This record gives sequence, structure tokens and C-alpha cells, in this order.
Amino acid sequence: MDKQPARRFGLIVIGDEILSGRRADKHLGKMIELLQERGLTLSWARYVSDDPDQIVQCLKETFASGDVVFSTGGIGATPDDHTRVSAAKALGLEIELHPQAKALIANRIIAMAEGDAAKADLSLAENQHRFKMGEFPAGCEIIPNPYNQIPGFRIQEHHFFPGFPVMAAPMMAWCLDHHYSHLFHQENWLEKSFIVPEGIESRLTPLMEEIERRFEGVKVFSLPSVGDPVRGGVYARRHIELGVKGRADAVHLAWDALRQGTESLNYLIYDLIKH
Repeated sequence: MDKQPARRFGLIVIGDEILSGRRADKHLGKMIELLQERGLTLSWARYVSDDPDQIVQCLKETFASGDVVFSTGGIGATPDDHTRVSAAKALGLEIELHPQAKALIANRIIAMAEGDAAKADLSLAENQHRFKMGEFPAGCEIIPNPYNQIPGFRIQEHHFFPGFPVMAAPMMAWCLDHHYSHLFHQENWLEKSFIVPEGIESRLTPLMEEIERRFEGVKVFSLPSVGDPVRGGVYARRHIELGVKGRADAVHLAWDALRQGTESLNYLIYDLIKH
């Protein structure tokens, strides 16, 4: 039986505040961390502005990709929150108030009122507006939000979270654990690298290409640096971090071949110092 291709995971970060630099993105690093803890990897990431047309186009492409996609930002109820409606448009669906989301939002309103009956009145205009945060594409599932109970939503293996990392991170973990645990640690993935002082990529490229041809499932990577005097030692001068990643069984063999090939080019090799 042919082996099924590995599922690809992607991340969409939506928000003008990220693109303008008013806020630094923290979702990418957290997504990578959560995936790696489960033996998975991130295949791609996109940054999109708070523009409905851009969001719709991006989602049309990712819905068609068959990838597992996590999206952060734009699911609130202010004028610059377009993700909920854009997801519906990308799928040609109507948007509707999800009954479970409605109940959760109602409970949140009552809890925040702290016994004040006037503030807990669900018919108030401001409370009716809050229910917009539960309007999702028809047929979706909700994603629980342990921080403030206002849910995200899930449809066609796309998962939509708030733009706040403190909320998005546990929701990402929940989705992985509840929907994709069967994919965890399917392969014994390994990455190994070493330092090549004064390495020249053009000289090393034929060796890198040869390693990838010889060892199926292995990728060779080269990370050049102009040097970092703060770290000192071998890291202070121009160097390349050269390595291989992939299935552990293949990586062990490719690692030996890469080291031997590098040394045959009269380069010295320094093993990485872990910090």
C-alpha cells in the first residue's frame, strides 16, 4: 500500500497592526512550538491585512489546498473585523448566529454584569452587538476559548482564533489535540547541523544537491552568517550552519555523508554549541 502524504499545516495571521509594525506577531513562533511538541511541522505562513477582498482571496486558495489551516485575527465585532464574513464568502455560505456561541456569549454578558440586572439585559443594543462575535459560516463548529469563553470556529479544516496570543495559543493546542492527535509523531523527525567557518555556499551547493539525491526524504539546509562578535569563537567570523533534516533513519546516514563531503572540500567542521 502506498504511503499517504503527510498533512500540511499552514498559518494565516490577519491584521493591519502586524503589517504596520504596531504589534509584533507572536502567533508564528507559538504555532511552530505547538506543532513541534507533537511531532509536526509548519509548511507555510501568510500575513494578510484587514482587507475583505484580500482575506476572501487568501481563504479561497487555502480552502482549495486541502491543508490544515490555523487563522488568527479579525473575528471580533468591530468594523475592522472581517474574517468571519470573509470565510463565509470564500465558501459561498451564509453567516448565522451559532446557537452554542450565542449561549456562551450570553453567559459571558451575565457574568460580566456582576449581578447588575440592567447590564445583564440581553436586549440592550450593546449586548445584541456582542452576539455578532458568534456569527459564523453556516455549518461550522465552535472552538472553545478558555480565556473569556468567546469561541472561535472551525470549518473545512480551517480554524479561526482571536488575534490575542493569550487566547489563540490554548485554542490552537485544543484543536491539535482534539482533531489531529492521530497525526502526532508519525515519523521520527530529526534535524542535525554543524558550523563551517568561512564556508562558501556556491562551493558547497553541489555537495548539498548530491546528498538530497542520495538520501530520499532528507533536506539539506544552509544558514550563512556574517559573524556574531558577541558570541565569540567560531561564531564571531563569517560562517555557514550546514545541516540535514528529515526522517531520523535517513538523517543519520545523510549526516555522515555531509560531514565527510564537507571535510573533503578542505573545510574544518565545528559541532554546534547548544545554548
